[in-house]
Amino acid sequence: MSLLEHVLSPRDVRALPEHDLPKLCAELRGEIISICGRVGGHLGASLGAVELIVALHRVFHAPEDDLVFDVGHQAYAHKLLTGRAPRMGTLRQEGGVAPFLDPRESPFDAFPAGHACTAVSVALGMALARARPGAPVRPGGRWRSSATARSPEGSPSRG
Repeated sequence: MSLLEHVLSPRDVRALPEHDLPKLCAELRGEIISICGRVGGHLGASLGAVELIVALHRVFHAPEDDLVFDVGHQAYAHKLLTGRAPRMGTLRQEGGVAPFLDPRESPFDAFPAGHACTAVSVALGMALARARPGAPVRPGGRWRSSATARSPEGSPSRG
């Protein structure tokens, strides 16, 4: 059985021994190639972001920590690691998995991302919103004040 079959959430990625990560990345690449070969999709951007996405899910705790992507094409590995692997064969089909990031599809998608290259401005806006005194918690409870935000190491930060 492959590693990817056992990864149902980012928590599973964090639980893997470090020496298994290159194998997980290779399996993600193979799955992305297979999916795009059947249903189409943006292959290059997704393949180029595999290690980055695995590293992000190792260090951060999505969906509590917002992950923001520059373009949605980069996120196929993210989708595979966040519970959508069984449905990825429906990518780009009516009623199937969205080709871009969509918070309505998954709480792991912090912001809808398409072609726009908006990651820097979106991340800045999210950070400024969280920093406002009395800022509301957004659905899913993923926006927190900086006083309760978790550092990458998992301990509370006092930003």
